[in-house]
Amino acid sequence: MGRKERKEREVKRENYATQHSAKKKKETLIAIGVLATIAVIVGYAAFLFLTMTETAPGGPENAGALGSDHSHAALLVKIFGDTFEFASPAFQIKSSWIHFEGNDGTTIHKHATGVELGYLFETLAIGLDDQCYVFPDGKQFCSNEDYELKFFINREQVPDIREHEVMEGDRVLIVYGGETPEEIEEYLSQLDNQELVK
Repeated sequence: MGRKERKEREVKRENYATQHSAKKKKETLIAIGVLATIAVIVGYAAFLFLTMTETAPGGPENAGALGSDHSHAALLVKIFGDTFEFASPAFQIKSSWIHFEGNDGTTIHKHATGVELGYLFETLAIGLDDQCYVFPDGKQFCSNEDYELKFFINREQVPDIREHEVMEGDRVLIVYGGETPEEIEEYLSQLDNQELVK
């Protein structure tokens, strides 16, 4: 009986060890499977983020993938001689493609190729065309017999800025009022001295 009991105990121990080993192996395989699934999901999300294009929600038409460019431009808006800044939270980071950031309202940050200034103003809810500058509250400043809306890009007067794609170091001036050439030159100098916040 002693020998038989020992034999049965040994068999039980072996069975227990085999079952325990099998259970550990199963748990390990499940853990590897879960980690592999998580790695695939994270990898796929990273791939989507890096290859995001204009078809992504809120993206501008004809824009390249986010991160395909990183340009900065200075913007100065003068309405009847008063400077309008975009530093308030209402104008900060309204789009991933082009925006103002860091509580700075003078440097435009563009993060993809093909993004035009018209899209920036669209995201800020500011109406802009070649004749009118319209604030989000509906207040309009339109060219008429007395006052004119003027645009300058890198000191050159242009009829419209909506289709201009920001390039590194661009200087953009929007003026509404009855300024003299000397006053315009003063604004352009102010813009030239405006620091780009990167």
